[in-house]
Amino acid sequence: MRGTEISVSGVPNTPPAPSPIIPSPASGHAEGVSNDEFRAAMSRLASGVVLVTAQEPPLDPEDPGAPSGEDVGMTATAFMSVSLDPPLVLVSLREGSRMDDLLAEQPLWAVSVLSESQRHIAGRFAMKGRVSDRLLFADIPYTRGEYTDAPLVGGALAVLECRTEQRVPAGDHTLVIGRVLTARVPSADGGPLAYFRGRYRHLA
Repeated sequence: MRGTEISVSGVPNTPPAPSPIIPSPASGHAEGVSNDEFRAAMSRLASGVVLVTAQEPPLDPEDPGAPSGEDVGMTATAFMSVSLDPPLVLVSLREGSRMDDLLAEQPLWAVSVLSESQRHIAGRFAMKGRVSDRLLFADIPYTRGEYTDAPLVGGALAVLECRTEQRVPAGDHTLVIGRVLTARVPSADGGPLAYFRGRYRHLA
């Protein structure tokens, strides 16, 4: 065979096929998808509304007399169950938010599933440039979780206490996966508070 080199095994050597050219991923959104288009599309997905709560650690953990940390709350619509065995839930937190920073420091938190009559609570804890969380909790009835010591809102459709199992960076958010330590349904009255097309709503 002229012009062809023979390998030791007797199979003609052929030049390797050129590697396919894979374009590097573009930064930001895919081509043709703007922030507004993505936001508008996802606003058509109805979701439930929850209040995520946690307590800051004491200023001096070694001093029993030191004042306890402040309660922190955040309205969330990106909340879902992940697993039944073990019981896991997931909440998406804006990267660098107060709740994200707090749960990076300590693993215990709670969730109150808000009812349709608790729209004012959702709006209050979703405000930008809001006052201190201590004032936001002032006139809201709540009990404290047995394991987390976090506020559990009175009148919520369900309340859960969680311990962080995993934190996953995802774009400009952090996905926090928590193991459910307690789950109770204290109230069977009323329907859920929903979020659809940028507004809080209730089921007709």
